[in-house]
Amino acid sequence: MKIICVGRNYSKHIEELNNQKPQEPVLFLKPDSAIVLKNQPFVIPPFSTNIQHEVEILVKINRIGKHIDAKFAHKYYNEIGLGIDFTARDLQSTLKAKGLPWEKAKAFDGSAVIGKFLPKNSFDDLNNINFILKKNDTVVQEGNTAQLLWKIDELIAYISTFFTLKIGDVIFTGTPAGVGKVETNDVLSGFIEEKQLFKVKIK
Repeated sequence: MKIICVGRNYSKHIEELNNQKPQEPVLFLKPDSAIVLKNQPFVIPPFSTNIQHEVEILVKINRIGKHIDAKFAHKYYNEIGLGIDFTARDLQSTLKAKGLPWEKAKAFDGSAVIGKFLPKNSFDDLNNINFILKKNDTVVQEGNTAQLLWKIDELIAYISTFFTLKIGDVIFTGTPAGVGKVETNDVLSGFIEEKQLFKVKIK
C-alpha cells in the first residue's frame, strides 16, 4: 500500500502557514513505515523540536484505477476514516527555504496515524462531514469536508493521473486550520461527528 497526502487543501490552513493558494492539488507520499502501529505511541524523533499535528479525513481505495474520471471516482472507495499527518515543521521550513523536497519532514517513520474507517454509506453527504482533533481533551482542530478546496472525488481523479491507485492505498485529504506543536505525554484523539476513530499518546 501507499499513502498519498494532499497539502494546502483548506484555505484557513493555507493562511495560518502563510502559504500561497495552489492552482492544483499539492501531493506528496509517505511510505508504509510511516504508519504508527496499532496501540503504539507516537515517538517524537530526535531530529525535530517542532512536531505538529495535522488531522485529516482519509479515504481507503478498494479498486485498482488509473486516469479515473471524477464522475466515476465514487466507485473506488467504500470507507472514510480519520488520521494524523505528523509534520516536523522546523525541518520542513528549512527544506522549503532551500527549495528541497519535504519527505524528511513529512514521511519519516511513525509520521502517520491511520484510525478506524467507517462505511461510506453511513454518511448522508460526503461533502458535509464534521471532524475534530482533541489534544488532552481540548479541541484544537475542527473542520468539515465542505471546506475542501478539492473534494474527495476530484482528488481521486487528479491523483490517478500520476499514480495508479491500488487496493488498500490511503489518501490523506488535507488538514484544516489549527495545526500545532505536540509535547511529550500529550494525548491526541480524533472524531468524525461524535465517533472516536483514534487515540494516540505522544512520547
